Amino acid sequence: MEKVIRIGMDTSKSVFQLHGVNESEKPVLRKKLRRQQVLAFFAKLAPIEVGLEACGAAHHWARELTALGHRARLVPPQYAKMFVKRGKNDAADAEAICEAMSRPSMRFVPIKSAEQQAAQMLLGTRDGLVRRRTQLSNRIRGNAAEFGLVAAKGLARLEPLLARIAADPGVPKLAKDMFAVLAQEYAELDARLAQAEARLTAWHRQSELSRRLAEVPCIGPVGATAMTIKVTDPRVFGCGRDFSAWIGLTAKDHSTAGKLRLGGITRAGDEMLRSILVAGATAVIQQVKRGRARPSPWLAALLQRKPLKLAAVALANKTSRIAWKLMVSGGRYDPSHGRRGLVAPLARQGEPTEGAVVIGA
Repeated sequence: MEKVIRIGMDTSKSVFQLHGVNESEKPVLRKKLRRQQVLAFFAKLAPIEVGLEACGAAHHWARELTALGHRARLVPPQYAKMFVKRGKNDAADAEAICEAMSRPSMRFVPIKSAEQQAAQMLLGTRDGLVRRRTQLSNRIRGNAAEFGLVAAKGLARLEPLLARIAADPGVPKLAKDMFAVLAQEYAELDARLAQAEARLTAWHRQSELSRRLAEVPCIGPVGATAMTIKVTDPRVFGCGRDFSAWIGLTAKDHSTAGKLRLGGITRAGDEMLRSILVAGATAVIQQVKRGRARPSPWLAALLQRKPLKLAAVALANKTSRIAWKLMVSGGRYDPSHGRRGLVAPLARQGEPTEGAVVIGA
């Protein structure tokens, strides 16, 4: 077999397809392997560049290949797809991955360690528990409304509602039994969620970067933890705007013929990070509207000319750029920078209006 300089590998549950090229970019390797044969095959090869799609189990295989001395590269699926010439099969996908790796401008996904993936699993578990709790609470409220029992918004109103249901003689016994089943499931779910949040809080406290990010007004402990876990290497982004675009907070560009045409935000990238940043920005704007914080001149002018939701997205965009700068520089958030930064809390009697935090190098 001729010398192979690059291999694209299409992974699956059991069958892996390889496509390798030589120095002349001609295909010299087309091979199909079973899952248990992959590591044995690459252990016999000299160190080589191996590309995979950044999909399920890709980080695991990238770590295994790196341990064997190879240079593993994870290609985003949307970037590899454009190199599929025609049809859709494993061989065409492997060839497309191999071709995508050769592009000088190709952007690759940083490989996560096992510890980073475990922390990301904690984030996903908490998110799933929150969604399930919301579903359960909505089901309880919807079923209760069928019997004329309603409650105000908020999870704190759910237990009193269940107590009213149990004491109401107009609710049939069968319905009360079903409500009891839902109430038990809700209590168990709430306990598991409390455990997940306790672990997340402990992770946040032991991470120096996460604590620094939480100092930004729009970023709380959950958002800081999520950003620390999901952003493996912030230096792969050339600037703060690139980082914001990766999250999906920048406008769609439809410009042509010298005419600038911008649309809504792209909503590309990580949905969790984007939603957390927008929710944090919304909370900050609510504090400003209630008179509990003093906005920066930029935010005050923005709120005067834009609807609240658009202002929240713009503030989330700005916050993401600040977060990128903190991650890259290793500094701390300075609320006095740029005329009070994002917002400043209203001073109480005898307290200074601003506090300064020095940004480190």
